[in-house]
Amino acid sequence: MNDNYPFIDLALAQRLERTEALACADFVETRARLQPASDACWIEVAGAYAMFDGVGSPITQTFGLGMFEPVTAEVLQQLETFFTERGAAVHHEISPLADPSLLALLHERGYHPIELSSVMYRPTQLAIQPDVKLARAENPKLTVRVMNKAEAQRWADIAAQGWSEMAELSDFIRDLSLVSAERERGVSFFAELKGFAELDSEPIATGGLSLGEGIALMAGASTVPAQRKQGAQLALLEARLQYAAAQGCELAMMCAAPGSASQRNAERQGFRIAYTRLKWGKS
Repeated sequence: MNDNYPFIDLALAQRLERTEALACADFVETRARLQPASDACWIEVAGAYAMFDGVGSPITQTFGLGMFEPVTAEVLQQLETFFTERGAAVHHEISPLADPSLLALLHERGYHPIELSSVMYRPTQLAIQPDVKLARAENPKLTVRVMNKAEAQRWADIAAQGWSEMAELSDFIRDLSLVSAERERGVSFFAELKGFAELDSEPIATGGLSLGEGIALMAGASTVPAQRKQGAQLALLEARLQYAAAQGCELAMMCAAPGSASQRNAERQGFRIAYTRLKWGKS
């Protein structure tokens, strides 16, 4: 095993789960600031972060349940009340390193598994081992830069264009992306391609980054369909890893559906599966 990859244990899993929880809390706080009528908010119960970002939002759930403190029926009741009072379904993302007693408790209270996700990680150093590199054919017309705050709407529009082939999701992605671009503790990136005259550059892809305590969460990857296969996402990944390392993060993480193209691409770039997480919903 390469020494740059720490072993997965409870301490590292806690850091991974907390990194995502902090990123989601930042998102929810931004939603509340931009849209006060949304009732977006979050609470901490027994070490778990419970987020409300609106009914049906993928962020409306908990992170870290059973990772930091024991979970009792009273804890679950408090969390369930938080969601049901707001008309939302009750969802918990559960790491397999959570206290094993949690599974029986979830079963007793009528929960069932509804979704799997791969939590992946890698060192932020670009050269982690000889056979894992971000090597790619250089595209001299492609550059990556950090978005400035005045470009939040443009960043959200480009991110939504990456989902334009699924028209029913485009507006939904634009809304999530606009909030994400306005986060105070997040960093958003553009990949830009120079025009034929090489005087102007047009954004063709987006990527986001959330900085935790020594771990950077990668998200927000989207490429305009007509500009795919230009190397934009590899360039964005490289730039975000460099940025995270410069900010003192020794690890990067991302989440993907098991066996998906996103997971395969991440593994090609040195990410390893830390564990497979299971989302539970209440009947």
